[in-house]
Amino acid sequence: MSLISTLEAARTWSVPHTSGHPGNCRLFAPGELTVGLILPLETHPDTPAPTMAGHLEMARLADDSGFGALWMRDVPFYDPRYGDVGQVFEPLVYLAALAVATRRIALGTTGIVLPLREPKMLAKQVTTLDQLSAGRMVLGLSSGDRPAEYPLFGVDFESRGERFREAFDVYRTVTEGTFPQFDSARFGQSQGTVDLVPKPPFDRTPAIAVGRAQQSLQWLAENMDGFIAPSPPMDQMDSFVTAWRSAVQAAHGDSAFRPLGIAGYLDLVEDRDHPFQQLRSGFRSGSRALLPFLRTAQAAGVNHVAFNPKVSRRPYAELMSDLADDVLPVFPSMVSGRN
Repeated sequence: MSLISTLEAARTWSVPHTSGHPGNCRLFAPGELTVGLILPLETHPDTPAPTMAGHLEMARLADDSGFGALWMRDVPFYDPRYGDVGQVFEPLVYLAALAVATRRIALGTTGIVLPLREPKMLAKQVTTLDQLSAGRMVLGLSSGDRPAEYPLFGVDFESRGERFREAFDVYRTVTEGTFPQFDSARFGQSQGTVDLVPKPPFDRTPAIAVGRAQQSLQWLAENMDGFIAPSPPMDQMDSFVTAWRSAVQAAHGDSAFRPLGIAGYLDLVEDRDHPFQQLRSGFRSGSRALLPFLRTAQAAGVNHVAFNPKVSRRPYAELMSDLADDVLPVFPSMVSGRN
């Protein structure tokens, strides 16, 4: 889709402060749907950790193929009860390497466990990454779902919802204000005599909720720049989208737009026409058979789908090729992050 048609589609909507951000523009527009990949860019259905061999080359291939985004998970410690360590590398450090290795693809997190992060240092990291990537950083934030991690940080698991709100307020204050003042019981105070540098390169870096983060849908709609959640069953897609759109309109007016995404594991089989099946935590399908599902999601109002193909048993390059051949021509990314 061209930049001109994207802007024309958005004219009837009230867009957020992130509307000029290259990463945001690549992924989100009213009526459109884009496709991204949750890392690692490697299949490993039977082991908790990928090898991460050739990962930068795979990231460049995803970029050249036209995928919308690469999404990093935040898994600081290995918990055998969950059997998964994400992409192994710390997401924000890894994003810095990917910012150098790629040119256009958006770089996001799904999501940083905000209650376990110091928000002022997170702000410094995120604004730096957004500057170094020329505006391709998309900050996904979550409250975390692994209770064993919280004692390691001396944090009460049951407090994570309240900590999320407090940390997010401090994060937004220092990234968007100049010599800001704040007083947080958990995260320090400022009398307005110091300032965070750098600031975001494009007004502000998009901050989207990944899951509900122990918050009400209304709070997310009021405070976040978007929302990504596990994909609901097909027969609940319309009500899922309606609930988000209603919350956004209640918070920002009838013409407001805040993007909505869905995510799930993807077992992409070799037969491109293998019938689409929705599983408990994802999908099993051939690449061509994905199209009706994606069209249904787009028609309902979903703006982005993030697939995690780690559960597949095929070589990852083959999976990416099938998606690039059959899915991306129908659901292309909209705007390059950097020429």
